[in-house]
Amino acid sequence: MTAERFDKPFTQQEPIPEAGIEAALGVLRHGRLHRYNTLGDEVGEVAALEVEFAAFTGARYCLAVASGGYALGCALRALGIGPGDRVLTNGFTLAPVPGAIASVGAVPVFVEVDEGLAIDLDDLAAKAGQGAKALMLSHMRGHICDMDRLMAICNGASLPVIEDCAHTMGGAWAGVPSGRHGVMGCYSTQTYKHLNSGEGGLIVSDDADLMARAILLSGSYMLYPRHRAAPPPEAFEAARWVTPNVSGRMDNLRAAILRPQLADMPAQIARWNRLYRRIEAGLAETPGLRLVSRPDKESIVGSSFQFLLPGWRADAVQALVARCQGRGVELKWFGAAEPVAFTSRHDSWRYAPPQSLPETDRILAGLIDMRLPLTFDEADAALIARIIRAEAEVLFQGGVA
Repeated sequence: MTAERFDKPFTQQEPIPEAGIEAALGVLRHGRLHRYNTLGDEVGEVAALEVEFAAFTGARYCLAVASGGYALGCALRALGIGPGDRVLTNGFTLAPVPGAIASVGAVPVFVEVDEGLAIDLDDLAAKAGQGAKALMLSHMRGHICDMDRLMAICNGASLPVIEDCAHTMGGAWAGVPSGRHGVMGCYSTQTYKHLNSGEGGLIVSDDADLMARAILLSGSYMLYPRHRAAPPPEAFEAARWVTPNVSGRMDNLRAAILRPQLADMPAQIARWNRLYRRIEAGLAETPGLRLVSRPDKESIVGSSFQFLLPGWRADAVQALVARCQGRGVELKWFGAAEPVAFTSRHDSWRYAPPQSLPETDRILAGLIDMRLPLTFDEADAALIARIIRAEAEVLFQGGVA
């Protein structure tokens, strides 16, 4: 019997909604792409997006910027983080997170990951009082830790928290949206995230002073009164004299594309989660394979899927990835010794000092990751699960693992 194959690409996104295309064409027709190039009392697309995203997250203030990585660096600068400062972050994350820390001259200090792929709160508690100036918390691959305990640890250590929500836009812990626990929340609208503008980012906060500095940093010059999801003008009075311009504004074209997508987010989240749960059901109780449990308080956005191969040899993990690839299923392995595409790990980031993370290394050695774009449907998800399950069973039962 011929083995089943999957024939859809894992990197193909849905088209931009027609409403976004029409809005983008409107911006192109009038030519006012720069966020501050408006006429009279016109509300630009960026300013409107900021108001809408602030409402979506429940934040007082919002700033749209050029990328998710810029959002992270801007938040660090707004907090006054600079050369030599120690900043905690997850040992399991993507390179832009420690990269943002290094970009301001600060030193990334890695915290272990736990079995749920979230930051290890015991290790965080041990490191929080060791002179760090901030925690840049990565909700890596959409996994949210116990945010109540995390904030208790950080508040007790007077450690401000910046949340990297690149993978959790629309997610929540105990009903509180991701990005709303710390002093600032940072999001990405890069193509493979939950909103797609090619590149782009958003920052939210309830702190008027921090947001005023972020807006000035982003390149507002003295045009900050044109922002509509911003602190009042008096919040800028002192900061405007001493805050450098590190331009990273979002433009009206990208904001025009994003606004209709944001309106569709609740429906899109439901679609992602149906795909995720179908994969989860299809892989349940696969020999040699362990699923990642999701806490009851966590509201997920299942735009990617992870599973673990505990105790598997490196060659067996590579064999599973290759066998699935041969049947059209694209898996990524975070345990490889050399970086591959986006799957680098902490010992690849040699701009940070070498650090011992034995638990993170153990978990990453068997960690498999897979994108779930909305160009897939539930039948696709069921087929993908059957292929992974069949190949894992062959390897595990054959003693290769």
